[in-house]
Amino acid sequence: MRWFTDPPPSLPPLISTLMYLFVSRLPLIMMMQLNSNLRIWTWSFLGLLEELKKLCLKCKPAKIVVTSELPLGAGLGSSAAFCVAISAALLALSESVKLDFSHQGWQKFGENELELLNKWAFEGEKIIHGKPSGIDNTVSTYGNMIKFRSGELTCIKTNMPLKMLITNTKVRRNTKALVAGVSERTMRHSNAMTAVFNAVDSISNELAAIIQTPVSDDLAITEKEEKLGELMEMNQGLLQCMGVSHASIESVLRTTFKYKLSSKLTGAGGGGCVLTLLPALLSGSIVDKVVQELESGGFQCLIAGIGGQGMEISFTGSS
Repeated sequence: MRWFTDPPPSLPPLISTLMYLFVSRLPLIMMMQLNSNLRIWTWSFLGLLEELKKLCLKCKPAKIVVTSELPLGAGLGSSAAFCVAISAALLALSESVKLDFSHQGWQKFGENELELLNKWAFEGEKIIHGKPSGIDNTVSTYGNMIKFRSGELTCIKTNMPLKMLITNTKVRRNTKALVAGVSERTMRHSNAMTAVFNAVDSISNELAAIIQTPVSDDLAITEKEEKLGELMEMNQGLLQCMGVSHASIESVLRTTFKYKLSSKLTGAGGGGCVLTLLPALLSGSIVDKVVQELESGGFQCLIAGIGGQGMEISFTGSS
């Protein structure tokens, strides 16, 4: 069981090439003709497959059934949730984590076990995306909220209930092209774009401070929600300055603005999803009207609470 209990090796995005080498069983002479880095990673990968084979020989055949309420390819982290779920299941079944299989209901991993799970899920994200930031799998693993800056991830806890309307525009976005567009705009207008990025950083820091401050009553919650709404609107304006909005996103913004709700795009932009803050005291009938109008325009709507529990596992078929 050592293969799962050890931290995952850091593999470069050469999995498909290495799989081809393995399946084709290239002669040793051809392996030796590879450059040194590729040869090292090839042997490392073959060693991993051998360890996996040993592990699988000790396990009974199994069927994996995956269900998800998240729309795929919409920038909501569905691939990360998948990687976390699969990694957690394998860790549990390989007895690499301490769990009570007779326990009724949901269980959580310990802190060290969550760290191990997150590392394995990140490896899965690398296979899918190449160079992911690690934000999505960390959120899926630990829950709550993540602050990301300069490659550093910090888990933060919200001290107030937050509910969001998530609107899926169903427009597929090209993340690579959007990132390239922002880079080009930054090169053309370096001073202006630097100011935009600094403003985004200030908004992120202020938002993190607001949600971590304790609240005493509904009035305090309302005041905080108003500040969060303003920050979301400012952030959306800055994202528009970067050139990552889209006609479908603007359509959602116009609809939610009619009901005096604050919204912003999420993910890479260029389509994907829009977040709309739903205040705690907002009438349910207003929410229904907003959802009805958006869905009549061909959009998909989901409502989610912010600050979930993260990865939990059950052996009793709980739902």
